[in-house]
Amino acid sequence: MRRRARIIYNPTSGREAIRRDLVDILHVYEKAGYETSAFATTAEPKSAENEARRAAEDGFELLVAAGGDGTINEVVNGIAPLDVRPKLAIIPAGTTNDYARALSIPRDNPLEAAKIVLKGKTAKMDVGRANETYFINIAAGGSLTELTYQVPSRLKSMYGYLAYVVKGAELITHVRPIEVRIEYDEGVYEGAASMFFLALTNSVGGFEQIVPDAKLDDGKFTLLIVKTTKLPEMMGLIAEVLAGGKHVENENLIYVKSKSVKITPLNGSSKISINLDGEYGGDVPMAFENYQQHIEMIANTDEMSDDVLIGETLNLLN
Repeated sequence: MRRRARIIYNPTSGREAIRRDLVDILHVYEKAGYETSAFATTAEPKSAENEARRAAEDGFELLVAAGGDGTINEVVNGIAPLDVRPKLAIIPAGTTNDYARALSIPRDNPLEAAKIVLKGKTAKMDVGRANETYFINIAAGGSLTELTYQVPSRLKSMYGYLAYVVKGAELITHVRPIEVRIEYDEGVYEGAASMFFLALTNSVGGFEQIVPDAKLDDGKFTLLIVKTTKLPEMMGLIAEVLAGGKHVENENLIYVKSKSVKITPLNGSSKISINLDGEYGGDVPMAFENYQQHIEMIANTDEMSDDVLIGETLNLLN
């Protein structure tokens, strides 16, 4: 039997660019050897997640998540709990497209992004789990991580990443400390922090130097804990990030690798919300686990740095 692919696309992402190119995108996957069909997500909660699970259980060999980071996250949540998981391709059409950036997938042309499948290369990527929810790029908490929720969807569509920059500049003067206990493989941090990140890739909010030594398949998160809430010190950290990743040695930052992380509020601290791949993912306490090389993804390995993968590049036909 011919292999089957299912494109799960958000018809409103990226100024509807995917919908305009859909016929040509279908043709690309047909050319790659897949009998291809498409599903447009709806306003129903977990629309993409439910369709991804259904298609996987129906035996589709390839799923294509087409949309922003939120759509990709839903598709991952649909297939990550399964024992048998289809391969996954990504067509970005959101605002920051962090995960597509990490895989060197074209971010401004859905049709060119689809054509990466014709190179026939895949890699097995790590997936994070936060309590019962999965994520593929970042989990974060603290004042600035609320940024994603506060940028209206209309502004994201109109101004893209610039909308985040403007909102971030507004919020940084109002950063408040949170009191947390953060347990990781090699130690424990207890005390005040302005924010924390668990990153699976090197691309966080469009910045590629926040995690300069990221590996996509080593089974470990990069944990960053920003201990200071003082504006001059935070601006200094940002300057070091922009200077090529010099922040990793800053005394106001804990920067470690860990397979598992547990975060608990201290001293009756107010609610600490967790951002998973740009969306609200629940509140602490929360336990995080890295599932090493859990999903095989179409990747533009020719354009990816040699040191971001520890595993082998695979052939799509395998």
